[in-house]
Amino acid sequence: MSGGVDSSVAALHLQEQGISIVGAYMRTWHDDDQHRPIGQCPWEEDLHHARSVAEQLRIPFSVVNMIEHYRQWVVQPLIEGYRHGITPNPDIFCNQFIKFGFLADYARELGCSGIATGHYCQKITHADGHCDLLEGHDPDKDQSYFLAYISQEQLQFAQFPVGHFLKKEVRTLATRAQLGNASRKDSQGICFLGKVRIQDFLAHYIPDSPGLIVDTKGRTLGEHSGLHKFTLGQRHGIRIPSNHDYQHYVVVAKDLESNHLIVTLEHSSSEKLFQKKITLRNLHFIHEIIDHPKNLLGKPRYRDPAQKIYFEPTGPTTAVVEFQVPQRALASGQILALYHEKCLLGGGIYV
Repeated sequence: MSGGVDSSVAALHLQEQGISIVGAYMRTWHDDDQHRPIGQCPWEEDLHHARSVAEQLRIPFSVVNMIEHYRQWVVQPLIEGYRHGITPNPDIFCNQFIKFGFLADYARELGCSGIATGHYCQKITHADGHCDLLEGHDPDKDQSYFLAYISQEQLQFAQFPVGHFLKKEVRTLATRAQLGNASRKDSQGICFLGKVRIQDFLAHYIPDSPGLIVDTKGRTLGEHSGLHKFTLGQRHGIRIPSNHDYQHYVVVAKDLESNHLIVTLEHSSSEKLFQKKITLRNLHFIHEIIDHPKNLLGKPRYRDPAQKIYFEPTGPTTAVVEFQVPQRALASGQILALYHEKCLLGGGIYV
């Protein structure tokens, strides 16, 4: 129970089905005041709402300390990723290792038969016992992308009680039950940063490393204070005037060896910024491994529509993917979620 309306209604819905439930709030890295360099994450408010709903539903409630696990499996990989020039996805790490990993282990220790969350996705259990994960019923709120790296075992232990609802239906159920957070706004941004900008956070861990900003022909345009402050496709923060009306410079590459930030005017960025073919590493599949070329669907990032792709494995954990339509700014370290129709198959990380 995060304190939001989705996990609260998930608990409500299970209870209304006669299922015995226990509420749990995860204390994660950002909740540890000793190690948090910057504030503005409303964890006290989150905990208050989660506890209040649990009291209203008259269910047992506990606060589970995941701070060290979170630091090791989510925060450090995020920092090291940016330090080495990639753009990781911490929300996917959180689901893979924390929510459906260590928190699920805690649930088993309590004797629970499963763990339920407020994710907008749906699970189907087949006659042979294996499970498939489908997109949420609400296309505007589908969160299956963030579960691309959970395992079959984790999926079998999971439940998604609000996955077949529309968001407005969830709010209606919360209002009808007079839950105190029925109209509370959804959380935004990276899971543990709250309102803190990622660049402000990274500044506490990665020192500036100044270098040159150059165009695609190698001409020097200015200086940057660190490649970790930029990602592919970024326009803001370059701070170089284009001298062209309605045109901005955009990041098209980061050269780690020379410490050069490579930019070009946006109108001429198509060749550098749009990719039709990419390589994936660290492939993961929720059920069956795809070890042969196949036409699939892929979501380049959260909230992107599914794209038609040709998937061609090149090794046990690598593949080449060709998009039918070129995609913009596929940053190294981000994740392509793989689908067959509405069924999530797994994912891979952009090289």
